[in-house]
Amino acid sequence: MAAAWGRVRALLPGRADLQAVRRAPRRDLLAGLTVAIVALPLALAFGVTSGLGAEAGLITAVVAGAVAAVFGGSNLQVSGPTGAMTVVLVPIVAQFGANGVLLVGAMAGVILLVLAFARFGRFVRYLPVPVIEGFTAGIAVVIALQQVPAALGVTDAQGERVWAVAADAVARFVVHPHPAAIAVALGVAAVMLVGARWRPGVPFSLLAVAAATIIAELVPVDLIRIGALPQTLPAPSLDFLDLGAVGVLLPAAFAVAALAALESLLSATVADGMTVDQRHDPDRELFGQGLANLASPLFGGIPATAAIARTAVNVRAGAVSRLAALTHAVALAGIVLAAAPLVGRIPLAALAGVLLATTVRMVEAASLWALARATRGDALVLVLTFAVTVIWDLVTAVAVGVAVAIVVALRAVARSAKMEQVPLDADDHTAEEQALLAEHIVAYRLDGPLFFAAAHNFLLQLSDVADVRVVILRMARVTTIDATGAQVLGDAIRRLQGRGITVLLSGIDPGHDQVLDTLGVADQLRRDNLIFPDTPAAIAYARVLALPAPA
Repeated sequence: MAAAWGRVRALLPGRADLQAVRRAPRRDLLAGLTVAIVALPLALAFGVTSGLGAEAGLITAVVAGAVAAVFGGSNLQVSGPTGAMTVVLVPIVAQFGANGVLLVGAMAGVILLVLAFARFGRFVRYLPVPVIEGFTAGIAVVIALQQVPAALGVTDAQGERVWAVAADAVARFVVHPHPAAIAVALGVAAVMLVGARWRPGVPFSLLAVAAATIIAELVPVDLIRIGALPQTLPAPSLDFLDLGAVGVLLPAAFAVAALAALESLLSATVADGMTVDQRHDPDRELFGQGLANLASPLFGGIPATAAIARTAVNVRAGAVSRLAALTHAVALAGIVLAAAPLVGRIPLAALAGVLLATTVRMVEAASLWALARATRGDALVLVLTFAVTVIWDLVTAVAVGVAVAIVVALRAVARSAKMEQVPLDADDHTAEEQALLAEHIVAYRLDGPLFFAAAHNFLLQLSDVADVRVVILRMARVTTIDATGAQVLGDAIRRLQGRGITVLLSGIDPGHDQVLDTLGVADQLRRDNLIFPDTPAAIAYARVLALPAPA
């Protein structure tokens, strides 16, 4: 019980967090306001793209952003709705409706809390870079495809996959074109991309959306608007809770939790890399994201995660503590209370432009090109992860990417394992004795891992041994051996013994004894005294076996 309580206390905010907040509150407040300006159009856009509406995006940014700021594991992380999450949510909305999304979010929060207590956070560092880059590029393409209907002014596009919906929207646009919508979307995207190069510190996303809204009000054009937003935050409610649907929604909840964990921990790592003295606690970050995803559905918000884009703005704006992220959430809440009617007049095409520009900035072309040229294995993992993300879904893409990366890595490790013939020690032998030894004794040195991926090659090599009386297997350089490797070693020894060849083992690592003994590989050799602590002792005994007895 004491250990469990100690684990809980380790995940809760402590005195160090309060000290960090007191360090530079003015800088944190200014940074938080800066992030709120950047986050407003993104929160609206991601809410619309998710299928639950702009108000859901704002609520998520306020509620989840505040909870994650207080309980998360990074001083600089900013959480809220993200494009990657909307990619996962769209099919859930289509199949289960709004209540299904809220329930999935709450279930994902519970899963994240379990992962935090299980100390899962440390394992994200082992995710291969080609998988990360591949699904990031895939997400960018999927988000861009999601914006095609709104950018074209099409409201009734249909399709089971996002690329199918985009294709249907293009076909409908050709029949009934809406030039105003596409002009607004491309105009907002262009202003953001050009402005980011010209003045990186200016929030061109908000300026572009405001300009598009004003123009749409002054010029009589037919544009689809966000619509009415609530002027107060809704009261918490458990109306979405349907215990009968938990089993059906569990796979979707695991997908959302996996994405939230992955994106949050990657974002925190990026934030650490942008600073000198900041280091996040991965388990606390999962804990904070879990609480955030439990709280967000209570108010009608969608599942949330940390956002690399907003976190990067926070760091560049000078944030030093979690007060900045909390300020961002409070500022967005103020916007909801004070400017809801104005926000409701924003054209959807303008928000589509914001996300189109965001997707362009998500893709690091130089990084992708470098990975594609690194090795064929890296290129394969990168392309597969990207393609599966676009064609199917993100979670499947990560699973496929990791699986292929493991196979590629195992292939490389298996190739590093080798067995080579080595010369016998010629000291203290006459030329006649050395010739006789060379003729009847052969020594092989095994290097690297002897495991399932390399075992077959080892068996083929050892089975080719011929015209000798004694084979010495020098095992000192075997780094690891698994059950398959031990079994194959035993098979090779039995084959050689069946041909009348005596096999000696030397230099077995004590850590490998258990595997060999458990599988019975070394039993007979030990009974016949054919295992030796080092190679000289094995050679001395081999000499006795190979040299003819004196007449």
